[in-house]
Amino acid sequence: MGEATKVVKCVVWDLDNTLWRGTLLEDGDVELAEGLREVLAELDGRGILHSVASKNDHDLAWARLESLGVAEYFLAPRIGWGAKSVSVREIAEELNFAPDTLAFVDDQPAERAEVAYVLPEVRCYPAEQALSLVDLPDFTPVSVTVDSRRRRQMYQAGLRRTTARTEFTGPDEEFLRSLELRMTIDRAGEEALTRLEELTLRTSQMNATGVHYPDHVLRGLLTDPRHEVLVVTMSDRFGDHGAVGIVLLEKLAAAWHLKLLATSCRVVTWGAGSTILTWLADQAARAGVHLLADFRRTDRNRMMEIAYRFAGFDGKDCACRAGVAGGDGEIQRLHLIPTRQPASPTVTVAATDIEALAPQT
Repeated sequence: MGEATKVVKCVVWDLDNTLWRGTLLEDGDVELAEGLREVLAELDGRGILHSVASKNDHDLAWARLESLGVAEYFLAPRIGWGAKSVSVREIAEELNFAPDTLAFVDDQPAERAEVAYVLPEVRCYPAEQALSLVDLPDFTPVSVTVDSRRRRQMYQAGLRRTTARTEFTGPDEEFLRSLELRMTIDRAGEEALTRLEELTLRTSQMNATGVHYPDHVLRGLLTDPRHEVLVVTMSDRFGDHGAVGIVLLEKLAAAWHLKLLATSCRVVTWGAGSTILTWLADQAARAGVHLLADFRRTDRNRMMEIAYRFAGFDGKDCACRAGVAGGDGEIQRLHLIPTRQPASPTVTVAATDIEALAPQT
């Protein structure tokens, strides 16, 4: 998809004469504009979030959204008397979105012009175009994954998590324990492939090679008995993080070849990458094989290199390399003689027992 049709991640709505008919402070018992409830639900189901930037009395406006049964849709709302551009910018910052992934809908040309002047990357639409948003390419993702459909719930959990971290006064490790983090590592099914492809494409800071694995390649590996395609999901007491990692592993007689490890940047602070590597080293030690891991340095994945080095991987030569096909010249093949690993003190791991399968020859 070209830059001009980059899919919107969040729609920021005005309220008076836009989301609802009339002006709240003048008309009181306002109602949703016809068809907008369905637009909110449809975009939400596509993984597109909603927020509010409205010049209004906050308590009255939010109470009306609740009484209309739509308040749950709106994240990081800004309801007050400041400039709309300031509100839109604050929403983007709170949700950690670039301005060019936001759309703004308002009935007032002056308000749209003010936002467009200060934030030219934000796409602005008049209120009368609201019902047609669902038909525009900018609001139509190429695919909708399981995680997309519950993106709002994951962001809401993330906001509660951030608040809890701000209020917590103890050491970081104690806060991580308080989260009750759970990680599941399992063989991927076909329903997970779109999200896994997305991870290989979009994750840059925590992608060990920067290589994109398209759907058809992942699908082929699922049926290859020599390969493991593993999906990593996480959750905590606030809710699900969804699918946050992919592991591509080729199992040979003397070594397991880790072709790709990529994790979402959202879970870096929870130690997801190191937890996966610890689990994998323990599995390899149980199976009596070495680990080889591909790494290609990019301008953004220094953190992944640190994770590999911290886990004990090095560049030493070993006879176990003999059975592994060569790289493309840019890829380093790191090596680890694994040992049994203790359980993580902060993350409970439930994982497929891949060491029980005999290594492939």
